[in-house]
Amino acid sequence: MAVPSIIYNKTEEINSVSINIHLVPPKHPAVVHQLIFLLLLQVLLVLEVIMLRRSGAQTRRCWLEIQQSRYLSSAPAPPELRRLHYPASSRSRQGQAGQESGQLSPAQINRILKANEHSHTLPRGPASHGVLGFHSNTLPSNHPSEDRRSSATCLLGRGGVLFGVFDGHAGPSCAQAISQRLFYYFTVAMLPLRTLQELDRAVEEDRAVPPLLEWHKHPQDHSSLDGGAISFHSLRNYWQERLDEDDEEDNEVTSLNLPKMVGGFSLSSPLRVALSGSTACVVHVSNGVLHVANLGDSRAVLGVQEGDGRWSALSLTNDHSAQNPEELQRILGEHPASERKTVVRHDRLLGLLLPFRAFGDVRFKWSPEMLSRLYDTRPDVLSAVSESVRTLPPHYLTPPYLSAQPEVTRHLMKPADKFLVLATDGLWELMHRQTVVQLVGDHVAGLQQQRPIVPSADTTLGSLQRLLLERRDRVQSVLEDQNVATHLLRHALGDDGYGSVDQNRLARMLSLPADLARRYRDDITITVIHLNDL
Repeated sequence: MAVPSIIYNKTEEINSVSINIHLVPPKHPAVVHQLIFLLLLQVLLVLEVIMLRRSGAQTRRCWLEIQQSRYLSSAPAPPELRRLHYPASSRSRQGQAGQESGQLSPAQINRILKANEHSHTLPRGPASHGVLGFHSNTLPSNHPSEDRRSSATCLLGRGGVLFGVFDGHAGPSCAQAISQRLFYYFTVAMLPLRTLQELDRAVEEDRAVPPLLEWHKHPQDHSSLDGGAISFHSLRNYWQERLDEDDEEDNEVTSLNLPKMVGGFSLSSPLRVALSGSTACVVHVSNGVLHVANLGDSRAVLGVQEGDGRWSALSLTNDHSAQNPEELQRILGEHPASERKTVVRHDRLLGLLLPFRAFGDVRFKWSPEMLSRLYDTRPDVLSAVSESVRTLPPHYLTPPYLSAQPEVTRHLMKPADKFLVLATDGLWELMHRQTVVQLVGDHVAGLQQQRPIVPSADTTLGSLQRLLLERRDRVQSVLEDQNVATHLLRHALGDDGYGSVDQNRLARMLSLPADLARRYRDDITITVIHLNDL
């Protein structure tokens, strides 16, 4: 008698049931009924196992989606994120799932990450002021991006090199204006009065004015010639104010009167620049001395290599936000005690603005009467800005609430100071400063390891092999990104929690739709300035 037996086959890719026919000669006819009963019972058991496994697969997939959403944000994930799920399985299934779900390929990831990277090497010698060069990159989240960056060499006076990152809000207009104009004010503020007199005479006599800056820009960096004449007129007003002063002041960066400068450029620029806002973090390097001027929550962090080779992070800026107790007390002390509960609400200025210092943002600075006149007489400008900018903030009683006075730090460079990282808060929200410095330090060391190995006379084959293996391990992650700012972006978005990059996570973060990307990360702009010799 032919009695069918059921075999349950399990593979990594599929669950299947096959029915194989085996000839089972019964020893007694009565056994046939028992075999049929057992066969039916076996069919039921196998079907139950299949249903349980399919249910388990759905449960695991749901668990993976929850875990991925937790990694992307501490807040609950939006429902739309479910479409971005990539199953965790074998390599072949990952690739198939990636194609079916629109996952970016490694080549696409690199194109996105490297689209705005920029690097520049300064010539060795006194003209570099201790700066070897810099790497920079920016990755937008907003469209258009509200971040800007600038770098330039000062050509007159004591010289030096200027770097800056600018984080805009309520639109990119203010950050754009600041990134193009601020360095000129820094330069003019540091020039001797005699040089300013020569510049002013050249303008009066309609002679050519020598350039103040040599810009180092990426070809795709935002630039605009609009308002050039107005900008120059405002700048000249500023240096004429300096010339009107009788006494020769100390021409350090710390003498720059930024509030006075901001008043001039805000009133003479389009109102949309004044209605939007921007933080700024600018460093001036001259003859081995760093001056960092900061307002807002961008940061400058120095990478220091200790004597034992370890890396340490030294912050040269303080955040101007509610997370800084001294800054919080400053804000509260500038307004009556009756406003103590309304000046800062939910860690925001008047419950609206995160940074406590910024350029622009006149809706936190001007009087209610002036703002009301603006709202009544310039509907053309207001139509181009967001709804929140068109009305007075709540509890707006004793302006100004927002300051553009920078906090300036002076640092004398030491041989152990190897690089300085300037970045907008989009980076620091994702990475701790020590992690950033460690990644940059390891990257720089890995690039050094790519230099040719010249074995000595007593080098053995065994020691050479060990050296090559160590070198391979150190440079493996570096080879992908020659630009260290790109290297930081890759790790910030794809960090797996163990110091490596999770390619699936990186692909998800880069493929988020525009309307979702801002929920998970901000615009990120990074400039890494290489100092001294390694």
